Amino acid sequence: MLDELDRALVHALRIDGRAPFSRIAAVLGVSPQTVARRYRRLRAEAGLRVVGLADPHRAGRTQWLLRLTAGPHAAQGVARALVRRGDTAWVHLTSGGTEITAVVETTPGDDGHALLLRDVPRTATVTAVSAHCLLHTYRGGPTVWPGGACTLSEEQQELLRPPVSGTAPEAVPGTPPSLDTADRALLTVLHHDGRAALGELAAATGRTPATVARRLAELRADGSVFLDVELDPRLHGAGLHALLWMTVAPAHLDRVALALTGHRELAFIAATTGRTNLVATVLCTDPADLHRYLTRHLAALPEITALESTPVLRTLKSSGPIPPPPTRTSH
Repeated sequence: MLDELDRALVHALRIDGRAPFSRIAAVLGVSPQTVARRYRRLRAEAGLRVVGLADPHRAGRTQWLLRLTAGPHAAQGVARALVRRGDTAWVHLTSGGTEITAVVETTPGDDGHALLLRDVPRTATVTAVSAHCLLHTYRGGPTVWPGGACTLSEEQQELLRPPVSGTAPEAVPGTPPSLDTADRALLTVLHHDGRAALGELAAATGRTPATVARRLAELRADGSVFLDVELDPRLHGAGLHALLWMTVAPAHLDRVALALTGHRELAFIAATTGRTNLVATVLCTDPADLHRYLTRHLAALPEITALESTPVLRTLKSSGPIPPPPTRTSH
């Protein structure tokens, strides 16, 4: 479990993953050395990572939520194969270890849909497949889970928010950002470490540190790039992680989804295609806590006409590349 300072540091990074340790330290009332030491320990022992990601919609990519069923002896192999792909994220083993869920990003054209159209159908060990196109994300990506961001006061949060650039062009939904080769190199480094030093980013892009800093600020300001914080939710006390597959009449879908954004238990909410047209990730302390959430909170929304819950047994891949295993040190 995280102590109070750990939780404050993680909350600070969720507000601005590239905030200097000196600024975080000033807000938290500790020394920069203490913040740096805590950050290094959380990275080494708890798998904390800050990753820089391109907004898929602005980059012209489509996200799909893939559900695969395989035999009990084949599921882990299928899941590991999905983990190794560059177009997947959030690969989970669910439902007794026989179901795999994964987010897949595709580009326009058949080549961009290789996993959906060719690779999975040719896998004999997969016995069932369903693909749900993510139509709209209500929580997730740059919108963080409230349960992992409830430590700092409003005043502290305001001090940590990155300055808004007045020169960034206004984002146009559905319009891919204009990214050149240097921008893509920048994103590659940030995908592995969202806190990479300006010198490292400059070396990768061939730009000066000042130019890199200005360009990164522009990409973050217009929504082309955002920073995510990866940390096992169990360290926040969320011992049970499940996916909720809901069916809602289209006339009520938006209202129900917006109502769900008021539920702090939900880390991800999205409208999808398919018979279950609303999906969410719920984080609870234990099975009894999940039961209370389903029977008291979701039950208050009668527009949800069908519900399937699938516990997540193991997360093999999050939003960034496969991380090295956390090291354990003795104290």
